Amino acid sequence: MIATLLGALRLALGAIARNKMRAALTVLGIFIGITAVVIVTAAATSATDSISNAIDSVAANALYVSAQPTQASGVRSKSAGRLTEADGKAIARDAVSVSAVAPWLSTAGQVVYGDKNWSTTLIGTGLPFFPIRRYAVANGAIWTESDEIFKTKVCVIGQTVATNLFGNADPVGRVMRVGRSPYTVIGVLASRGTSFFGDDQDDLLMMPIGSFRARVMHTSPGRTDQLLVSATSDQTTARAKAQIEGILRQRHRVERGREDFIVNSQAELRQSTNAILATLSTLALGVALVSLLVGGIGVMNIMLVSVAERTREIGIRMSIGAREGDILVQFLVEAIVLTMIGGLLGIFVGSGITIAIGRILSSPMMPSPESLGIAVTTSIAIGTVFGFLPAWRAAKLDPMAALRVE
Repeated sequence: MIATLLGALRLALGAIARNKMRAALTVLGIFIGITAVVIVTAAATSATDSISNAIDSVAANALYVSAQPTQASGVRSKSAGRLTEADGKAIARDAVSVSAVAPWLSTAGQVVYGDKNWSTTLIGTGLPFFPIRRYAVANGAIWTESDEIFKTKVCVIGQTVATNLFGNADPVGRVMRVGRSPYTVIGVLASRGTSFFGDDQDDLLMMPIGSFRARVMHTSPGRTDQLLVSATSDQTTARAKAQIEGILRQRHRVERGREDFIVNSQAELRQSTNAILATLSTLALGVALVSLLVGGIGVMNIMLVSVAERTREIGIRMSIGAREGDILVQFLVEAIVLTMIGGLLGIFVGSGITIAIGRILSSPMMPSPESLGIAVTTSIAIGTVFGFLPAWRAAKLDPMAALRVE
């Protein structure tokens, strides 16, 4: 068997060398398809990893508690439920899988310094917000517990706000106007850049929520738009979510299924995002596989032409003792060799393009060993499937009729 395969491989290489143009046309379709498969799979893996890392860098074990309209007797209320800072304190006290809770209120507003003004996001929150969302201070400091108790007029700003209002000057210690009230800048946050949603994470101003509620956005006492919660670890996120839901159902006196709040986790966001990316990657991979299918049909057609052109050669081989199996293996090996050449070229070029794209985008992109293995296996499979019909037709030729062909 090994001798038969080696002989067939030698004949295949000889036939390819004699018909370089035909071989190149056969290889082209497979080459394009495999190149596309390598690029698509590498891009999908890179995008998934980048977004997962971006989500985890914000807060891998964070949960977000938001108010939502209640539903009774199949009718959805127009008013949202009510979350309070007291709810957050109860969660921090009673949920054993929770390490920190921060209230959150936000609105858009103008901030002014001298003759410059800037429209930004104004946020009122508590000290636990910074470790939950992993915000760090590049210059100055954040406020203290006494600032929260006495609703002090202090704030922390992002790099975008600092640049647009103060230029290259140090903002710390300077007084700016937020709405109608003067606020002292006590800190500048470390830059975080653009989020994977496209938002500028440095275009914000934060202050103690009591000060925010008293001077920026008047609300009922203790009300908050959202509670940001940190689970004790990535592994306890699901348990923390269940505990939060139980505590709030009891405090709000609502039954399961009629909650006036909703709890979302960072892990669920990552799973949803990965699912969307997987769907898009599958669609893109489907397009690449269509090109492989077209390439496989091209292999079959060109091999059928090759069989027709080499009918006399086949007749001579049969007349000197070659069996049907020998002829079948000869042409099948030739088809597999051609598709393997196309596959290897596709892997080489696709990997090069992938690495180049990664360098241009400053985002590491590298084809995985799994995708390269799939590419090689696919090449062999295409050669076997689409090369079988021409090989079978060659093996079934009548030796006498084949010898009479000029």
